[in-house]
Amino acid sequence: MSDLLILTVISIGTVWALWRPWIGAALFAWVSLMSPHVEFGWRAADWPVATGIAACTLVGLLVTKERQNPLLGPPAWAILLFMLWTCITLPFSFFFDESLFLWQRSMKIWLMVFVTIALVNDRRKLDWLIWTLAFSVGFYGVKGGLFTLMTGGNYRVWGPGGFIHGNNELALAVVMTIPLLRYIQLQMTTPWRRRALGACIALSAIMVLGSYSRGAFLALAAMGFMLWLKGRHKFVTGVAMLVIATAGLAFMPDQWFERMNTIETYNTDDSALGRLHAWKMAWNLACDRLLGGGFMIYMKDVYAMYSDRSDLVLAAHSIYFQVMGEHGFIGLFLFLMIGLTTWIAAGRMKKIGQASEDQRWLSDLGGMIQVSCIGYGVAGAFLSLAYFDLPYYLSAVSCIALHIGRQQQLAVAKAARQAQLPAGMAMATKPY
Repeated sequence: MSDLLILTVISIGTVWALWRPWIGAALFAWVSLMSPHVEFGWRAADWPVATGIAACTLVGLLVTKERQNPLLGPPAWAILLFMLWTCITLPFSFFFDESLFLWQRSMKIWLMVFVTIALVNDRRKLDWLIWTLAFSVGFYGVKGGLFTLMTGGNYRVWGPGGFIHGNNELALAVVMTIPLLRYIQLQMTTPWRRRALGACIALSAIMVLGSYSRGAFLALAAMGFMLWLKGRHKFVTGVAMLVIATAGLAFMPDQWFERMNTIETYNTDDSALGRLHAWKMAWNLACDRLLGGGFMIYMKDVYAMYSDRSDLVLAAHSIYFQVMGEHGFIGLFLFLMIGLTTWIAAGRMKKIGQASEDQRWLSDLGGMIQVSCIGYGVAGAFLSLAYFDLPYYLSAVSCIALHIGRQQQLAVAKAARQAQLPAGMAMATKPY
């Protein structure tokens, strides 16, 4: 029954994308992040649903006239440059066949990010995209929070599959999503909707605790501070965060605190020492090869060349060292530029939004994107999620929102100028 329901929803949306391709872009984001065909289906888990959605969306993009330049701002250019650099490094990969598969997966993500920027050209579409991103991951935050409460925090919360299959990966995604939920809450005008979203945020925070992820716990703390700093109603927000933190920590069992205490004693923790070992290998590789080793460098032969322990083969466990080892220092620079340009674009959104009450939403969104960047930057320091969809979608949102905000600014300025002109001259400036 669930397979049939998923097939119906996805099929309708996929066909609809031929006429309204922006719906296909949002549908692709939903399938990529939430994996509903994996979570709720059985046979549906093997369906190539993302490919079908992407194909129809691309056809709709070619047909529709409602599209814009996908290179709207510096974040889009930074993504393009990083994407092109991976094309240059690919032929020089240590293990080309394995790297080719991972390169293809990343190229699909980046392609659909540019398609999204090209198709989402007004605030209504942007709101739909933000809601899709927030609730695709927020669903697992609420579900995981409830699971943590019902089990007393004695079991770890795991992800559905894809990029967020593990407890650490899901926790990072939820940390990044909490600010988006907060943005949506700020736009609500009815009390019950605000309270419902507040409950979603609280349960998502509890889910992060229930993941037992030390990196995500640090990210949650950093993100919480930035959320208070960048948000509205600082006193109310601060009190609410203090209550949630106190209640959540008081609820967790002793084994949770024992695991968090290993943050201070990392030099005796095998997992932490393994990460340091992987980071050293990536550093040595990047120092030796300008183009890095390709998407797949986590092999015994590579560790034998760039590490003093070829018997301990681990993934990078850091977005920074992951990109450094796979694409060299130039790749790392371009990757960091994506985050930096997104941060700057979000800051400009805040500046524009603070100048006008009608554009207050832009200020709220800019602040929350910056909070998400902090969450990804901190939690990503301990996870290999450099090609995860959500950060690139946030960059796309910043490009789209800043463009819409500037258009609104120009429209207001034009209307103000016309209002100052004599009636006859104002009528003469109107196009026929």
